[in-house]
Amino acid sequence: MEITAIDLSAKRGEEVLFQHLHFTIHDRELLTITGPNGIGKSTLLRIIAGFLPANEGEVAAQEGDQRFPVALVSHYLGSQNAMKTHLTVLQNLEFWSNFDSAQLLSPMEALDQVELSGIEHLPFGVLSTGQKRRVAIARLLLSHQPLWLLDEPTSGLDKHASAIFAKIMEEHRNRSGMIIAATHLPLGIEENRHILLDEYLPDFEDS
Repeated sequence: MEITAIDLSAKRGEEVLFQHLHFTIHDRELLTITGPNGIGKSTLLRIIAGFLPANEGEVAAQEGDQRFPVALVSHYLGSQNAMKTHLTVLQNLEFWSNFDSAQLLSPMEALDQVELSGIEHLPFGVLSTGQKRRVAIARLLLSHQPLWLLDEPTSGLDKHASAIFAKIMEEHRNRSGMIIAATHLPLGIEENRHILLDEYLPDFEDS
């Protein structure tokens, strides 16, 4: 499988954030997206995920002769953790687990992978910032999708938790997974491709 973007551009209101962006990512690869705050990293991820329309261009997944929306083959981890604060950790993960019949790990197994066994009974809202992020990462492990779209995935993680996540990402790639990550921090694993979004700023005459 591969994910291909062709001549992508994006706007925020009337402002062009980036333009003429191309990339292709294959099985087992990591593509990182970097650039200053506000340049459009999160917007690019949301376009890839299908949450926002591109101003121009297209992005799609392809396997053999078949092309299909990236949303069909991806998990999205945004800068927010997408959990209900009043529900317990286990209830939150069970909620997400019910979205996909192709289960990879149970909620309890996923919590074990992020070294949070024993807190499943706690309301999500009482957890520390780092624990909340690790529960959100555990959600990625509930079902297999080839592509992970990650927005500042290590935000709030300490050195130990970042190392846990690096191992999880490597294991995902070993299952022929792909990762596209917007980040300003090193992820602790080798990247295959890198987009510096500064290089796709609009030309004055084109904007």
